[in-house]
Amino acid sequence: MDTHSREIRSFFYSQYFSDGLRISIGVLVPSFILAQFGELQLGLTLSLGAVCICGVDSPGPTRYKRNAMLVCNALMFVVAMITGYARLTIYTLGVEIALFSFLFSMFTVYGTRATSVGTAVLLVMVFMIGKALEANEILRYSIVLTCGGIWYMVLSMVFFSIRPYRAAQQALAENITDVVRFLRIKADFYLPETNIESNYAKLVSQQVKVSEHQDQIRELLFKSRALVRESTNASRILILTFVDLVDMFEQILATHYDYNEMRERFRDTSILPDIANLLQQMANELDNIGYAILANSRYKIVRDFSPDLEKLKQHIDKIAAENNTSNLVLKKVLINLRDLSQKITDIHKYYNSKSSEGLIKKTNDVELVKFVNHQDFAPHILFDNLTFTSAAFKHALRVCLVCVAGFVATRSNGLLELVNFITGKRVVFGNHSYWVLLTIIVILKPGFSLSKQRNIQRVLGTLAGGLIGVVILAFVTNKTIEIVLLVFFMMGSYSFLRINYIVSVMFMTPYVLIVFRFLGTAGHYDVAKERIIDTIFGSILSIIASYTLFPSWESQQLRESLHKVLDANIRYLLTIADDLLGKPVTVTDFKLARKDVFVNSANLSATFERMVSEPKSKQSKAKDLHKFVVLNHILSSYLSTIAASLNGKKVQHLRADNFKLMRRSIAVLNDNSKKLGGKSMDLVVDKLDLGNTLDTTDPDQQLLKEQLNFVNKISVDIGRITDNLILQ
Repeated sequence: MDTHSREIRSFFYSQYFSDGLRISIGVLVPSFILAQFGELQLGLTLSLGAVCICGVDSPGPTRYKRNAMLVCNALMFVVAMITGYARLTIYTLGVEIALFSFLFSMFTVYGTRATSVGTAVLLVMVFMIGKALEANEILRYSIVLTCGGIWYMVLSMVFFSIRPYRAAQQALAENITDVVRFLRIKADFYLPETNIESNYAKLVSQQVKVSEHQDQIRELLFKSRALVRESTNASRILILTFVDLVDMFEQILATHYDYNEMRERFRDTSILPDIANLLQQMANELDNIGYAILANSRYKIVRDFSPDLEKLKQHIDKIAAENNTSNLVLKKVLINLRDLSQKITDIHKYYNSKSSEGLIKKTNDVELVKFVNHQDFAPHILFDNLTFTSAAFKHALRVCLVCVAGFVATRSNGLLELVNFITGKRVVFGNHSYWVLLTIIVILKPGFSLSKQRNIQRVLGTLAGGLIGVVILAFVTNKTIEIVLLVFFMMGSYSFLRINYIVSVMFMTPYVLIVFRFLGTAGHYDVAKERIIDTIFGSILSIIASYTLFPSWESQQLRESLHKVLDANIRYLLTIADDLLGKPVTVTDFKLARKDVFVNSANLSATFERMVSEPKSKQSKAKDLHKFVVLNHILSSYLSTIAASLNGKKVQHLRADNFKLMRRSIAVLNDNSKKLGGKSMDLVVDKLDLGNTLDTTDPDQQLLKEQLNFVNKISVDIGRITDNLILQ
């Protein structure tokens, strides 16, 4: 199967297309059914309720989605009622917009799902503003709107009850694809033509994606009671595959070497390209397994890499014999390649094993619930954030002020005349001027870079989609074809919503215009023009506000991100130290420390990526921060290497020189963390039983010394960069 064909098939098997299909069914079915009975307006109201709540139906445990949608439906009804009466006078409506836009934007303090609830409720408010209702119609309309939300919630729950494992299976397969891309970037380090610095940038960026998706899968798998507690192969294999996938990612991450030195030493041989080629072949095999999982099919034959590994071993031995040089680093690479091959084989076996007993027993070795974060919904969290030191508060206040400004602008003739004077053109906000508020709510994000990105995507998508919509409405008059196009554009819009926002908006605009055609709205050119004008105006307000109203620059968040990642590395090193000193350290302790490093490293890398997309004047020492990110990646890689080499094996009589190296590294990292506002974490030692410093007969101790020397060197380098970063 060629690459393009697989990519297309993978999209249709993916959770994104499943989401698009489910949402489209939830939105279209009420309107289609009731239209057959002459109740199209009633059906559209139900569909509108489904549109508002579908954003809450993001990936995660079913019970969490159900609870979130229940809360959202209740809030939808309350807000619909209040807005219906508030819009009867312009002043009460203005006050409501100010209060609700602030309150529901503050939901960001409760996490991603709560944020989606807040956005859904604000959408209800915006749509109710555009609905001209008499006082005696408000209650009925609010009930019908909420029934649409309830209908979608029931549909979603039924959808996932029929195939309870499918969402986890899709997410897992897509994370395998993430790891495959990471492995391919790693393989490029062994190619002489690869620029190491730029490849590090790609590696760090891909690490962010892997970590983010792994966090989503942790929540999906480990918070789902059915998956964790059931004893079926289907549920346990998913968990077991993910656990091994995380271990594999750590192993790939841990295979860090001085690539410049390796290129210099082995430039006259073909060994490094051979290693890169073998890594690419392993990536291909892992990719095939991931595709089989995504397609819900069996991948029966996995490639045996034993002959390739044996051939590589002979090549390594030949280099040592002919060049009279140390091939220790190549032997380490060979060991890692063998381990990686074994991991790929193990994952393949899970989907071809007829017995579940051994698999179920294996998953009990790790306490899974410890690996997920639990969101606290206590009211004091909201009140504690009502301060200008809180990014959530500044974001909510910004949304409030911009929404009020957008509302006043669309209702103020004086401001319109000013705009007309400046532009030299006649600009009019029409009957759908609530699109300005809709644009503001969707575009404005807590950080400038995210708002800027969403702004550009929204405008370009609307322009392209508007053009497509006008062409369709001008040349397509057959109702059946229009319905087919409506379904196509709606599915496209919701399928691309989480993976390519500009494409999603490009699909969304034509389907909105087609809906207005069905509603009998005359002048579809005017509707398209109005949507474009409102979107551009809302975008302009949003980007100006992001830059001028309590802006949240990523450079302001750096200290916290930096000390958090240093603290995570210190905890990882302390866990390794405890194990080396003979203290009781479980597999779970190691995995938790490793997860903490991965998550905080990904957060720091994401902060850096967002910062470099901000105005140059607001960036703070981007080059030094990039060096810190790379050094942190190298440090965590070496710590992972040490942790992996232990593998439950106790080092007897830890040498005093190794203990001093370990303690020195912890001290250096602690010192850097304290400079950034972190807390000191010292190595607690009750009783030491250290071996003779001069004893060099133990190869494990000697290898450990080399590794700890390098960790110490990287820690010192991080200290120098930290000093540069804090001198701002």
